[in-house]
This record gives sequence, structure tokens and C-alpha cells, in this order.
Amino acid sequence: MNEEMKQDPGFGSSLALLDALGIGPVWVRRELAVEEAVAATTAEEAMAPQLASAARTPDPEPQVAAPQPVVPATVPVAGSPVSSDAPAAAELPSARPAAIPAAPAPRVRAPVEADGGPPSWLDDMDFAASMEPMLIPDGDEEEDVPAVDPVIARIKSMDWPQLKQQVAECRRCGLCQGRKNTVFGVGDEKAKWLFIGEGPGRNEDMQGEPFVGPAGKLLDNMLLSMGVKRGANAYIANIVKCRPTDDNGRDRPPSPQEVAACLPYLQRQIELIQPTVLVALGKTAALSLLGLDPATPVSRLRGSVHRYQDLPLVVTYHPAYLLRTLNDKSKAWADLCLAMSTYQA
Repeated sequence: MNEEMKQDPGFGSSLALLDALGIGPVWVRRELAVEEAVAATTAEEAMAPQLASAARTPDPEPQVAAPQPVVPATVPVAGSPVSSDAPAAAELPSARPAAIPAAPAPRVRAPVEADGGPPSWLDDMDFAASMEPMLIPDGDEEEDVPAVDPVIARIKSMDWPQLKQQVAECRRCGLCQGRKNTVFGVGDEKAKWLFIGEGPGRNEDMQGEPFVGPAGKLLDNMLLSMGVKRGANAYIANIVKCRPTDDNGRDRPPSPQEVAACLPYLQRQIELIQPTVLVALGKTAALSLLGLDPATPVSRLRGSVHRYQDLPLVVTYHPAYLLRTLNDKSKAWADLCLAMSTYQA
């Protein structure tokens, strides 16, 4: 900026306009820059004695050679170059700053209400739902062990006389109330063939022996065709030992509960006999031994060798059914041929 600009009558009004708009000129007058630089240098010279005195203060620690003094650069004024007429800044000796201790970590306080209690928002939190339950064993509580029927446990160790006596006195199901005789079984107690029927009928209940009457005669003929006869290398038994009847006194199949109550007797008979082949006569005998669904038809079980406690088992029709359905006798003969081939093998 020269003297001619200063003497321009419009110069003052231009500066006033720029100042009112908050823009200001993009240049700085030289005399203002010099004045600001002189003020900054004066402030540094005023602080120099204090800094030098702090640097000469003895340090209780071992003396260490002080680093070379750092000469600060001349303080510039923003927006304008520094005039060459401004004096240089004073050289200041470096002073080692005192160690600043680390600030302690702030203590976190639990939120409390004005009355000193826990904050109200804690009441809305379900702490029990967010925690897994802890199972604490109760030493006084006994483990759940399935109960063992003491009668079944005794049956497993009985011999033939004990087993027959137990069946004669049995009261394990409701069939005992209408029976005249229990039907234990008949035949060779060391037989290789074991024929198992459903349950005693009217004639069996009267005589106490399985398969008597017309159905029994047909079974005897079936055994003879196989080269076997009743009482010689053959044993005949039933799933239940008492006669099942309906409200009208007619024969009916035994219920699952009646089968479950009486089956341990037959299982013990099988263990004592140790037969080679089992022949299930009819649906009830087959499903009870194999543990199949009651809706399973006999026709689906025929023609193949099943297993019962590692023993081969062949399924055929009951003799009473064959007396009503003569056309299926040929199918029953095919089943017996399968049993004989299994026995020979």
C-alpha cells in the first residue's frame, strides 16, 4: 500500500464498507504487521528471565547434560509477510518440563435414587430370566429307579414244580375270577418243538389242558404230518393261562394288560424247555411274542422266519380259524414246511 492510495478520497469509504460486510481486505497494511511482530517479541523478552530462572533451579536427580537450546522461529502474522524491519525473536534456553502425574481412573458409582436406593429402572429388568438356573442336587432325594415286580423276579428263578404251583395260584389279572382251571401247558419239557396258541377256550378251561376238542384234534393231525405227536418232542402252551370271555360268556382275545400279566410264565417255560423252533398259532400269539402292532395281519407275517430271543419263530393260522376257513389249510401246510426246513437247518 503506497501513499497515493491513502490519499485517495474513496479509500477510507472502501475500508469502512469492507469492515461492515465482515470481509476485510485481502492485504494487511505494513505498519500493522510491524507493530504486531514488535508486540510478540516484547512479550517473549518479558518471559525470558522467568524461564531462565526455572532452568537454573537445581534438580535433586543426577545432572544430565541439557540439550542444545532451540531457537524459535519468528512469529508470523497471518495473511501478510513479515517485514524485514522487525527484530528477530529472542533465543530461549530450553527448560525440562516437570513430570505430570497420571490422572487416577475415575471411580464408577452405581446409580442411585435421591433416597439412596437402587434406580427405579432396575425394577423393570428381569434378572431371573437372564440367568440360567443352577441345579443343586438334593442328597435326600432318591433317584427314580423303575420298580421291579417281585413276582416276576421270582418267576425267573423257578423250576417246573414251582412254576406250575405259581400259575395255579395266580391272581395277577382279572381272568382269575371266571376261570375253572388254569391251563399251564402239556408235552415234553425238553421238546425241540414248541407250539404256542392264544388262550384256553371252554373245553380247555373245563379240562385244564390246551387244545382239546375239535381245534385240538386238528392240531394233533398237523403234528402227525410233521412226524411229531403230542407229548413226544413237542410242547403245547398258550399266551395266557386262563380263559378270556366277554360279558356274554363267549371266548375273546386277551387284552394287552392280561397278556403282560401272564407272559412271564410263558417266558420262563421257554427258558426251561430250550426249544429249537417256535410255531405261533394265530394272530394273538404272533403279535404278543414279536411285540407288533395289534392291527398287523397274520398274512403279512407268514412266509418268513422271525426271531424271538434268538430262537427261530414261524407264524401260521390258529387251528380254530382253519376249521372255519378250510381253503387256508394249504397255506398252513406251507407254513409247517417252512418250520420243518428251519428245524433241519
